Amino acid sequence: MRFSWKPSVPLCFVAAMALSHGSFLRAQRAEGEWRNYFGQATGNKYSPLSQIHKDNVSDLRVAWRWRSADRALQLSNSLWRAGRNEETPLMINGVLYTVTGLGLVAALDPATGDTRWVYDPESYKAGIPNNGGFLQRGLAYWTDGSSERLFVGSADAYLLSIDARTGKPDTSFGTGGRADLTVGVPDAIRALNFTARRPLVAGNVVVIGNSITDQVYDKREPPGIVHAFDVRTGKRVWSFNPIPRAGEFGADTWLDHSSEYSGSANVWSSGIYDPELDYVYLPTSTPTNNYYGGHRPGDNLFAESLVCLEAKTGKRVWHFQAVHHGIWDYDFPTHPILADITVAGRPIKAVVQISKQAFTYVFDRKSGVPVWPIEERPVPASTVPGERTSRTQPIPVKPAPFDLQGSIEENLLNFTPELRTRAQEQLKTFEHGPLFTPLSLAKSNLLVPGIAGGANWGGAGFDPDTGILYVPSRTDPTVITLTQVDPKQGDMRYQRAALGTGAGLERIEGLSIFKPPYSRLTAIDLNTGEHRWTAAVGDGPRDHPLLKGLNVPPLGERLQGISVLVTRTLVFVSVIPVAAAQPAETDDRRKLIYVFDKTAGTLLHTVELDAFSAAAPMTYMHGGKQYIVVAAGSGPTSELIALSAQ
Repeated sequence: MRFSWKPSVPLCFVAAMALSHGSFLRAQRAEGEWRNYFGQATGNKYSPLSQIHKDNVSDLRVAWRWRSADRALQLSNSLWRAGRNEETPLMINGVLYTVTGLGLVAALDPATGDTRWVYDPESYKAGIPNNGGFLQRGLAYWTDGSSERLFVGSADAYLLSIDARTGKPDTSFGTGGRADLTVGVPDAIRALNFTARRPLVAGNVVVIGNSITDQVYDKREPPGIVHAFDVRTGKRVWSFNPIPRAGEFGADTWLDHSSEYSGSANVWSSGIYDPELDYVYLPTSTPTNNYYGGHRPGDNLFAESLVCLEAKTGKRVWHFQAVHHGIWDYDFPTHPILADITVAGRPIKAVVQISKQAFTYVFDRKSGVPVWPIEERPVPASTVPGERTSRTQPIPVKPAPFDLQGSIEENLLNFTPELRTRAQEQLKTFEHGPLFTPLSLAKSNLLVPGIAGGANWGGAGFDPDTGILYVPSRTDPTVITLTQVDPKQGDMRYQRAALGTGAGLERIEGLSIFKPPYSRLTAIDLNTGEHRWTAAVGDGPRDHPLLKGLNVPPLGERLQGISVLVTRTLVFVSVIPVAAAQPAETDDRRKLIYVFDKTAGTLLHTVELDAFSAAAPMTYMHGGKQYIVVAAGSGPTSELIALSAQ
């Protein structure tokens, strides 16, 4: 079964929840605070603050800077070097909370950046974590009105509970203030192949997913089991395995008993919680491995799906699978958004999920019924030995894609006939085709969108007053070459041999063969499903010799990452330029935050920083002043930078 829902919960339960819903939302929308990683509890990366507006945004200046508390540790041991600083802090009750790449949690003065306390769980001593190494993207907060707790997922696969007032572990939680995430997870090895990710507070439970090693050569890997713990005691309340075992719902989509050994399908971004329904919505990833699935025949539920569970019990309510039998690394990279919209005069409480494929999926969050049709359409079959791809894939009718889809001629650069011809010649050197064209052994495969999107972990922002969704994305094709795995390395039949290396053939003298803009911001009206506007993020390579004398529009920058913050009148877009892959000390390119007018999509201002920002910005009001805070730098140069217009 590819799409499923069950009858609604009893009306008496809904009524009881509704009584507390108003007070919950009032607490989450406290004036001027940023209480969740995504701003409000609905996940919309939105703040109603407007002290910084289009008339004074050009006055933004650095108000304070905070050097990461783990700088000395990183400099003391080369094995403890963190990656890009990707964290978004919280601001609650007059305190700014942050977590560093090595997992140190700190409380700061929001007006000055002065440190109030630091807690070091020493999780880095377990070794370098899988995939991205040492990095953190945020923490979660809980209060019952008297106690306050911070929850953070550690590099060594624990969920930590910390007293928000003292910075000390909550010893009544789990064992010494931590709960073990590896319990009940086959083949999980701390840090090496299994790392905790950002937690989600859902009422009186805290739900947490994990990161699992992607580049593997064995069929057997840890499954991405999601755990939920009691916020006070740390006792495990429930677990959800996105790879169902024999006898469980969805097990029949894993043929040849492949669910017994397959891994991943993990939740590596975060879910979202609806207190009115007491549901959590979890976006899952690709099963092992990301590019070949001959050893796991079938559609492979609940991989690459949006899964709705009861928060108290972990029982499945409904699910939607966006990719059947995935081999393109098109997992869901970011949390869903809860959006109240009106479609054709009908109010709908929706849940919205954007994707790497540049789709926007919109569902009734109670029933899981799509707001606009999602059609199963035929796609080409794989020619790779042993591979059995799905005959169809789900395609939303609305909204339209927010970025290019498919390595096809329609998407090629066409500023001049000569450029068009050269692009066509380059395209022919790859295995190419429309979205969901299967990978081939005959040539290197050119994927558009690439495996990092489209959209990625930077997510989208939503204005609850207008119903407009703001999606930052990038056009960054990926070149994948499949090769046979050496039996001495593992029992996987095929794996990627090269990634992102097409010997430059996907470019013309350094210029992409595809149409710009290479990064963009798209405003989508979720009340109609129509695009309002699209704006390029940056001017791009207009000084390229092949474009000399051409009157080209803004081309958009080549980026490694892109994130968003929405306020009452503005949209802030922070970016990671490709040049910022180098250490911050050696990268002298401008590092920018772009500021757009929400209504028209007009670029109003660019904030130039001396350190690149790899994180989603946040904002808060303190002492009568609005601040924009963004994490910046990498490794020992990591810091928080606060901006204000006063």
